[in-house]
Amino acid sequence: ATHSILTSALLNMLYSISLSEDDAKGIIPEDFVLTRLAEDVSQPRYRAKQRKARFVAKNGTCNVAHTNIREQGRFLQDVFTTLVDLKWLHTLIIFTMSFLCSWLLFGMIWWLIAFAHGDLDQKSDSFVPCVTSIHSFSSAFLFSIEVQVTIGFGGRMITEECPSAILTLIIQNIVGLVINAIMLGCIFMKTAQAHRRAETLIFSKHAVIAVRNNKLCLMTRVGDLRKSMIISATIKMQVVRRTTTAEGEVVPLEQIDIQMENPIGTNGIFLVSPLIICHVIDKNSPLYEISASDLHNEDLEVILILEGVVETTGITTQARTSYLPDEILWGRRFVPVISEEEGRYSVDYSKFGNTVKVPTPSCCAKKLEEEGNLPRVKL
Repeated sequence: ATHSILTSALLNMLYSISLSEDDAKGIIPEDFVLTRLAEDVSQPRYRAKQRKARFVAKNGTCNVAHTNIREQGRFLQDVFTTLVDLKWLHTLIIFTMSFLCSWLLFGMIWWLIAFAHGDLDQKSDSFVPCVTSIHSFSSAFLFSIEVQVTIGFGGRMITEECPSAILTLIIQNIVGLVINAIMLGCIFMKTAQAHRRAETLIFSKHAVIAVRNNKLCLMTRVGDLRKSMIISATIKMQVVRRTTTAEGEVVPLEQIDIQMENPIGTNGIFLVSPLIICHVIDKNSPLYEISASDLHNEDLEVILILEGVVETTGITTQARTSYLPDEILWGRRFVPVISEEEGRYSVDYSKFGNTVKVPTPSCCAKKLEEEGNLPRVKL
């Protein structure tokens, strides 16, 4: 009896499970269910191809390490640029130490002048010191700060008794002005560096290859998030790859300029709204013999460089990014992001990097040109 009870309970459970599965089939789309099933099936794992090191990172930084530089003194010949290139922590430390060291140095000089003239052990009221109210190194240090930053509390002042004190006062004022000019200029240049403006110049995460105007093209999108414009903006595209010359010389990073499609014949752009940068893959292009199947096996990197003058500051800025072969999508194009609303054009940046699949030949541009049967695709 117990066995029959357990058997009936098991049958009821299986029946309820089958009912729930039938109900799920009516609610959940079949493609989702199939996808989930396909994910659960154990499949052999293949080792992914090792990605080559980037020459330029997605955020524009160059992945180059300078080692074994023997002539380090060249950096000291251009102290100002060296200070600007330092990290903020190091710059602030140098900024603080330059003032502290100058105050301590001239404080020691003022103390030596007072000590040599006998100002520290004066006893008579008729004695005229070089600097009044200096009785120790602490008071000499405070007087050094007052002189260099022109505070002038009034408790200490220089007299005409000592020419050496007058000369020291002149030298300290000049040194203080030089330090102020260098350090304040360095801080200003660091805060107004051109790459700060480049933070609002954006590129699409992927590049695409598709047919445009009946030509196979490599396309990417660039935009500016700020309302202030980039004046005289120019854009440049390069392919960096490893090549070998006819003599057997290996060039690890050969930079090849590729021309972009522009009716006016220059690389200048009017970056008011996001633009699609297009490169026609013709016989002069390094991508001429690359097909869809060969693309991911290529050892190359497409670099995009945007340069222009910041409208508000007049400083030249440059923004960079790069695309590896697995970041180039074959047979896709960018979706439109500009629409006309209430008498003006509106840009939807949520669709900035979105792409859609379009019919595109998978063979290389060379083969298409030889066969002369490029399909006219209506995009």
